[in-house]
Amino acid sequence: MEAAVVDRRAGRMSGAEFRAFQHKRPDHERWELLGGVPMMMTPPTLSHNQIATNLQMLLNDALDSHDPSMLAAQRPGLELASGDYKPEPDVGVIDADFGAGQRFVEKAYLLAEIISGTDDIPVPGTNRRWVDVKRDLYCAHEHCQAVLIVSQDRMEVELDLKTENGWAASVLEGGGAELSIPAFGFKCLVADLYNKTPLAPRRAVLT
Repeated sequence: MEAAVVDRRAGRMSGAEFRAFQHKRPDHERWELLGGVPMMMTPPTLSHNQIATNLQMLLNDALDSHDPSMLAAQRPGLELASGDYKPEPDVGVIDADFGAGQRFVEKAYLLAEIISGTDDIPVPGTNRRWVDVKRDLYCAHEHCQAVLIVSQDRMEVELDLKTENGWAASVLEGGGAELSIPAFGFKCLVADLYNKTPLAPRRAVLT
């Protein structure tokens, strides 16, 4: 998959210019700002959407009991300190109290990306993948407590957890691995994230 780049003759965009541009685009288009360059992301796969839905539901089930002041949402627009970057996480845990018509948040407590083809594109002016830059941006976000990078083609989750001594990184491989994020009262098997995808298809009910 490829990412479509806005006409470079328009020059670099500031964060404010990008938000003004984004406001004029149709809702079905998904744009992110990479190092000052706006890019339209390709539509996600069905597997991508199902994994995001599974993660959102599992997180909300945990938060309902652990801390109802937060909720998990898909594609929350995130305002970061750096104006050159405006990512749109696949799933984020945000404050449950938000306004009607609100698109963007300044605080997110968990941020997750389900890796897609456009995450592998290099950020303009660097040789780094967009997903790697996003991971660093999320870890630098002062309110963030956990970052998840979820693979689509295999059961694997990269997990970063904020601790008193900084960030601790781990890789969970295989469906039987346990994903635990105590700050959100969240625990599941990695396989649960892939429910109803080709990696863990729904089984037909025999009658």
